[in-house]
Amino acid sequence: MEHILSILIFFPAVAAFVGFLVAKDSIRAYGIAVSIIEFIISLLLWSNFDTQNGGMQFMEMIPLVQAYGINYLVAIDGISLFLILMTTLMTMISLIGLTEKRELKNLIIAVLFLEMTMVAVFLCLDAIVFYMFWELSLVPMLYIIGAWGGNLRIYASIKFFLYTFTGSLVMLVGMLYLGYVYFQTTGIWSFSILEWNMLLLPFDMQLWLFVAFFLGFAIKVPMVPFHTWLPYAHGQAPTIGSVILAAVLLKMGTYGFIRFSLPLFPDASVYFTPVMAGLALIAIIYTAMVAYAQEDMKQVIAYSSVSHMGVIILGTFALNVEGIGGSIFLMISHGIVSGALFMLVGVIYDRRHTKLLSEFGGLAQVMPRYATIFGIMLMASVGLPLTIGFVGEFLSLLGFFKVSPLLTLLAGLTIILGAVYMLVMYKKAFFGTLSNEKNRTLEDAKGRELAALIPLVALVVILGIYPKPILNPVNKSVTQLVNIMQLKALEPVTKARIFSANSIGEAK
Repeated sequence: MEHILSILIFFPAVAAFVGFLVAKDSIRAYGIAVSIIEFIISLLLWSNFDTQNGGMQFMEMIPLVQAYGINYLVAIDGISLFLILMTTLMTMISLIGLTEKRELKNLIIAVLFLEMTMVAVFLCLDAIVFYMFWELSLVPMLYIIGAWGGNLRIYASIKFFLYTFTGSLVMLVGMLYLGYVYFQTTGIWSFSILEWNMLLLPFDMQLWLFVAFFLGFAIKVPMVPFHTWLPYAHGQAPTIGSVILAAVLLKMGTYGFIRFSLPLFPDASVYFTPVMAGLALIAIIYTAMVAYAQEDMKQVIAYSSVSHMGVIILGTFALNVEGIGGSIFLMISHGIVSGALFMLVGVIYDRRHTKLLSEFGGLAQVMPRYATIFGIMLMASVGLPLTIGFVGEFLSLLGFFKVSPLLTLLAGLTIILGAVYMLVMYKKAFFGTLSNEKNRTLEDAKGRELAALIPLVALVVILGIYPKPILNPVNKSVTQLVNIMQLKALEPVTKARIFSANSIGEAK
């Protein structure tokens, strides 16, 4: 177990290089085998993880640029553990359910390289190395969208790259400045997030640095008004690209807020909470209404992702254990549910080569298994109790209720609006008269499609009924995070705000 985190990071990349030597006829089986092994390694990590310890575990450090304190520093806690598990799971599931047929070898190799970068982002605790993997993740996704996407794939891929890369450059400036501030304070260069957490930054400096990091993370989430790249990326990406984009890449932004912004800039986090809440509410309500107006099934799910990410932002900036813990659980649940929904759209697109709702109707009559799975995922997406979607949404809103009952009430509209546009989409596609003759001979979900989707259905139900195995380790690490914020807070209003919102603080 000494180097298990490094194995998790670099095994997919090594396997990708070996993949160039694998015969084209065997590449699908090879890619699935590699992703299964990676998932098993992540399960082994979980089995050896001390769930009673909220701190960092399995830490590894290798000096890279000693003169400037840049190190290969990786570790894991309850916050990142389950994001790693979700990453390896959804990569495996997406490869099992892969529907693409052309240039399969290059696609699978790109996905394995992408898995390496995503896993590394959730494990790296050195800001420069974190940034390196953060930016590297753009390359394989740019390639996946640009090479296997739809008619507007070049436009969509370039827009995705320019938006995310530009925001990340501003974030890099903030990281470099923080490293300089640490040097000025201690006389030692360091880019370790753990050591940065000990810095007490002046309030004005926190504000500017919060904005710098905000641009990098908000574009990745994406938050309104930086969200316009996402519908194009989803609309043009192949199914496997949409699954991984929705399930994992978007969560890198919200993870960044939790790992960097909250502990490093606690006073600024409190100061900007009204702004963050306002942007989140706009995302929740506005994009839900836009989703309702869509005629493309994939676009409905794409806009719903922006709406649900708004709930995650609300929970994060509740700045208490319930809210942050709920937002992390919602990241996981949204990753599973949205990934499954995009995969389901891919199933019907593979058969009909269209995603327009007007082309469907009455599908439940000819594809009952497919309709059932779609219905279960749809219910989880709208937050039906006893599904995985309910737990995260409830805890996120419960956490923010301590901050503002009124805004939480408005945010609750996401459940109502989400139910409206999702149920309308389901009604158009699956109920009514089977009027289109092309749909009468459609084959129901089968084989590898069921092998990919049934495990996700099981997780949706099991974790909706019994979320404790995830919530307990997450909350222990979140408690430590909130305690760091309380200890570092300079402004009396910040101390009062975090203390009063934190149930553990109230118990003390």
